[in-house]
Amino acid sequence: MIHIEDLALSILTKNMVIPEFKSKDSDLNEFLMLEAKDYQEQMLAITYLLQNSKTSEVVAYFSLLNDTIKFEEEDKKTRNRINRKIPYEKQRNHYPAVKIGRLAVSENYAHQGIGEQILQYVKVLFAFGNRSGCRFLTVDAYSDAVSFYEEKGDFKFFTETDVNDDTRLLYFDLKPFKDALDIVEQS
Repeated sequence: MIHIEDLALSILTKNMVIPEFKSKDSDLNEFLMLEAKDYQEQMLAITYLLQNSKTSEVVAYFSLLNDTIKFEEEDKKTRNRINRKIPYEKQRNHYPAVKIGRLAVSENYAHQGIGEQILQYVKVLFAFGNRSGCRFLTVDAYSDAVSFYEEKGDFKFFTETDVNDDTRLLYFDLKPFKDALDIVEQS
């Protein structure tokens, strides 16, 4: 099993030559090869590459961007479920979040736990190294990736209204995650 610590992590740059990358999802492959630099140039998303240090092969990549969890009037059930976790005086109709815009693992490294390690890395990054307020992680997961985020990342469904859509909106609350790690660190 490969560990994320053994891979070289870098931010995609404008002049970087991206080695060929192939995951099981052609949309994710095309994003990295054809669109990621444009998103970066327009300051819409930052893409991170995980590469094999010896071969420079791209093992995986993920893109992050700012997001907001915002409740519409019809989202009362979801708003109440999320607001219960936040002190009353801090409850709002919207909360800061970071979206995992894309996450893909090369076919050559699939089923080795790399995607799960990336989720853990992003959680720790924003729970402890956050440079602005960010309570939640979000993802619009393709239907075939929903179980990955739900089972491996402990993400929750934002709503049930998108159950038949091509993508489902899921979220992860960073506060209980941070609190649990703080307790472990203190013991």
